[in-house]
Amino acid sequence: MAKAPRLKVYAATMGFYETVVAAPNQTAALKAWGVRRNLLADDTAVVVDDDAVAAAALAQPGVVLRRAIGSNDAYTADAPAKLDVPKRPASAARGKGPAKKPQPPKPPADRTALNTAERAVEALAAERRRETAAIDRRRAELEAEATAAGRAFAARDKGLAREVERARAAFRKAGGSA
Repeated sequence: MAKAPRLKVYAATMGFYETVVAAPNQTAALKAWGVRRNLLADDTAVVVDDDAVAAAALAQPGVVLRRAIGSNDAYTADAPAKLDVPKRPASAARGKGPAKKPQPPKPPADRTALNTAERAVEALAAERRRETAAIDRRRAELEAEATAAGRAFAARDKGLAREVERARAAFRKAGGSA
């Protein structure tokens, strides 16, 4: 005596309806729904664990039962031959959510403010170079002036040192001690 296959109850939302079917396996459930896509793989369909829903489906194995989404009405077997299954975008099937609309290209960025700021930096750098050159010229002039002054003081100092030596020699000659 052949043993009756053990049935599972599968549920899926299709169009405006919640549907259930009692079937021995997923393939048989998908065939009863009339779909090729594996609705269980992408969680469009699930195994039912509600006893009341399971009892209704198990009363009519292999028959797709339906009721309006969100209602508490009894499931009925007057479903159309082939139910509408909403298509999911390819990105949603991969778990990435709905496909995004392509964004229009951004207009080119306005460089006016950047160009103005860059010119200001270049102008400041040029001004700094000019002032540094002027300071370097003044520094060279001051160094030349200091060198000339140093030579003049050295020459005067040398002359005065000779004068001091002559005066000292004359002071000693005259009998002074120092």
